[in-house]
Amino acid sequence: MENNSKKALIIGAGPAGLTAAYELLKNTDIKPIVIEESDVIGGISRTAEHNGNRIDIGGHRFFSKNDEVNALWQELMPLQAKPSKDDIILGNEKPIAKEGPDPETDEIVMLLRNRVSRIYFLKKFFKYPISMSGETFKNMGFKNTMRAGFGYLWSCVHKLPEDNLENFYINRFGRPLYEMFFEDYTTKLWGVSPKNLSADWGAQRVKGLSLWKALISAVTKPFKKNSAKVETSLIEQYFYPKKGPGQLWEALAAKVTEMGGEIIMNCGAKKIETDGKNILSVTADHNGTEEKFEADYYFSSMPVKDLICGMGDVPPESVRETASALPYRDFITVGLLVNKLNIQNETKIKTVGNVVPDCWIYIQEREVKLGRLQIFNNWSPYMVKDFENTVWVGLEYFCTEGDEMWNMPDDEFIKFATAELAQIGVISEENVLDSVRIKIKKAYPAYFGSYENFDEVKNYLSGIDNLWCIGRNGQHRYNNMDHSMLTAIEAVRAIADGSNDKDVVWAVNTEKEYHEQKTSEEKTA
Repeated sequence: MENNSKKALIIGAGPAGLTAAYELLKNTDIKPIVIEESDVIGGISRTAEHNGNRIDIGGHRFFSKNDEVNALWQELMPLQAKPSKDDIILGNEKPIAKEGPDPETDEIVMLLRNRVSRIYFLKKFFKYPISMSGETFKNMGFKNTMRAGFGYLWSCVHKLPEDNLENFYINRFGRPLYEMFFEDYTTKLWGVSPKNLSADWGAQRVKGLSLWKALISAVTKPFKKNSAKVETSLIEQYFYPKKGPGQLWEALAAKVTEMGGEIIMNCGAKKIETDGKNILSVTADHNGTEEKFEADYYFSSMPVKDLICGMGDVPPESVRETASALPYRDFITVGLLVNKLNIQNETKIKTVGNVVPDCWIYIQEREVKLGRLQIFNNWSPYMVKDFENTVWVGLEYFCTEGDEMWNMPDDEFIKFATAELAQIGVISEENVLDSVRIKIKKAYPAYFGSYENFDEVKNYLSGIDNLWCIGRNGQHRYNNMDHSMLTAIEAVRAIADGSNDKDVVWAVNTEKEYHEQKTSEEKTA
């Protein structure tokens, strides 16, 4: 344990920063001070609100294979013990808690939701991830099905060197399926061809997932019901806060403050004074006033690019050059409130108003720039003000700060996005009742350009004894929320144990399994 005089400065009040503060308060005598550049808690995992309707920025399923993370989520927001509004209307039954909050009357409650995500291509729905199923063959048509089948078989015997993301996907799905279901979407997301992207992206997001495993699982599943053998499949349910992800992070922030931690909003780190071996201080812009912070430990979840820049000329020139050129993709969400969708629910899943059951839909139509579509009614009925009579959707676009989409005025962009959604048959423009646009900087650390030299930056940062890089932007890695939390947990554990091993923190989210797979031995949420 540390003595009471020690402090930790934590940059960023997102999942990683808040978790670090909480773990320090629970497991050490170190006082955390969290500084947050914006005026909202949760980073990109926050919940935005517009005229009573809530937006989950980017969509956040609360699912983890890690028991510590699950336990913390449940500690902050207990699982529902009574059905939610939509399940009451539909008469659905779920494995909810025996005792706990009622979502109809209590605010601090975690819901259990069904996972449905599909691909929209050729104005038809395909399972996500793409699988060898009768529905897939029917929707693709005979010619495309034959191409896909032979392409997949060829990929099984002819492996390409996995020196880029394109080859990574082709090795697992075959070239025809790659061209139909991966190439255009990935290009939308990153703004460059998958052949110019590091395979690290696939290694993190697709991992062990393959058509062969999915096919074998589908064929053998009926015969394994009474078997003790481990079965691998995609998660079918996940936890979700009643009013979106930001609600949980606000609850964690309140806990941090209650336990003696400090959170300072509108306070952005600008200058990091270091001697190359330790950080000496951080100077921040706090509501227009310069404020200097000195601490014994420093946790950074700010973008690596900005962290290195803030250190001035101290890091080696090669490190500064690599960091300054690190690429990011920025993010735009357009919220549209409509009185109905034109796409029909042709599944066997019951929904209120017979809305399609998807949480989000991957838009693969090549004629539009739209990347994904969220349907907030399906995340939680409490995200939508008039849940039974309107549909609240989020149109997601990937861009780069300063480009044409980013610079377009709000009203023009909303008009453009609405027209795109109508163009692919999802809505009619006259059915739009309300709209809003939200822009997010540095939402996605990217895996191209100077990223190929990132290890030099990582090694330099790991050599600063009292600095711990945590979270998505803190590690320039596409971490999910639970991974971001785990980087903080591992960092605090090392400090509490008197260790300075940074490798254990950087090792988070490098396992080989697909992040949304589970085995029958693992909890689904």
